[in-house]
Amino acid sequence: MTAARQSERGRVPPHPDVRAISTQQVLEALVDPVRRRIVGELHAAGEDLSCGTIDLPVSKSTATHHFHVLREAGLIRQYYVGTSRMNALRREEFEEVFPGLLGALVTGHARESDVGDRA
Repeated sequence: MTAARQSERGRVPPHPDVRAISTQQVLEALVDPVRRRIVGELHAAGEDLSCGTIDLPVSKSTATHHFHVLREAGLIRQYYVGTSRMNALRREEFEEVFPGLLGALVTGHARESDVGDRA
């Protein structure tokens, strides 16, 4: 393997096989409103987003923790483009293992956001 190829592989953090993730781990990842917001924004965007483009009410180090929890729960895939860490919602893989859960989560999060905006 060439040095450039090894360097490229080192820039992609490890991702678990979604089939090895427990329902408990997914639910624990999604209990936090900041993580639900990240998932909701990735779903709404319909494309991969860099960490910095998602406006979060937490510090950069705390946001990094939230992205890590989502990656370990199999919800997102992360990779680099230059110096930007990109985030992709693992829709198809997740839907195979947890059918309907992602759609229900996004719908519920949107409804909660709408209620909060009106209050």
